[in-house]
Amino acid sequence: MAVVRLSHGSGGVETAEIIERLFIARLPDVFKKVPGGLGLDFPDDAAAVPMGDGRYLVITVDSYTVSPPFFPGGDIGLLAACGSINDVLMLGGRPVAMMDAIVVEEGFPVEDLERIVSSFLSVLRSEGIALIGGDFKVMPRGQLDKVIITTVGVGVAERLIVDRPRPGDKILVSDYVGDHGAVIMMLQHGESPRGLKSDVKPLVRLMVPLLEKYGSYIHAARDPTRGGLAMVLNDWARAGGGVVVVDEEAIPIRPEVASYSHMLGIDPLYLASEGVAVLAVDPSVAGEVLNFVRSLGFLNAKVIGEFRESRRYSGYVLLKTQAGGFRILEPPRGDLVPRIC
Repeated sequence: MAVVRLSHGSGGVETAEIIERLFIARLPDVFKKVPGGLGLDFPDDAAAVPMGDGRYLVITVDSYTVSPPFFPGGDIGLLAACGSINDVLMLGGRPVAMMDAIVVEEGFPVEDLERIVSSFLSVLRSEGIALIGGDFKVMPRGQLDKVIITTVGVGVAERLIVDRPRPGDKILVSDYVGDHGAVIMMLQHGESPRGLKSDVKPLVRLMVPLLEKYGSYIHAARDPTRGGLAMVLNDWARAGGGVVVVDEEAIPIRPEVASYSHMLGIDPLYLASEGVAVLAVDPSVAGEVLNFVRSLGFLNAKVIGEFRESRRYSGYVLLKTQAGGFRILEPPRGDLVPRIC
């Protein structure tokens, strides 16, 4: 690791390694979280600070560098708003406020910037989330590629969803996976997505009702952005100290996403989704939860597997293939699709 590579920002193994080296390994445990909360002691897409009344302040920060900044189904403004909203939701929080910092390259068209900001603000208005502050800077021409947006999302949680699946938990996905990653990958290769759109959207109307009705039965929740579904499942296998077993045929993937990915030699399970939830649900209510998710309009939701106790395969993800055998689904490595979000 003599120099920083694109793969260090891909959300896979290299990202985890550089975060461990730069931050986690250099901090004693007392500085990794606020007492009673959640932080670098259990890295997730958001952190939590106890409020003293049994609730938690949930906070997330993210920088968005997607290229191109406009794509079928959305743009970098929509992505920035939805991404941070969803990260708050996946820790069990109800989003209430946001801050933003926008850095723009000199010469960037003001009309395009207005489109991006309008997309960003439209999401906040539709979800009742306040924009409480931010920052705006300009870099000289050639020293930045178009625009970068950093957001801070803030929410309140009655209880946290700490990603530790339990033996028997069913793994549920709310929709097709890999749509966003496939769209960006096609555009970066100069191809037309041919009707395929990014799945970017806020998941408030899914997660808030779920938390209210089944919150205590959801033992892990994540949106599979960088690193895709494969990274989420590998994280959960390690965190739970068991094995995740999933059925390849049960995973909802659009045929065009699968065919284009396979043509490039990329597993679609490594591609990002920006409007999908992955849940580990208590088996006693898994069927109810699936039906409830579908009743909320997520008609493509599927149970794709389960979390099991296993000493032999602890920390691994086993994928039951369409041929009937099993293979290990490894966490993503390398730079598959740069600047995807």
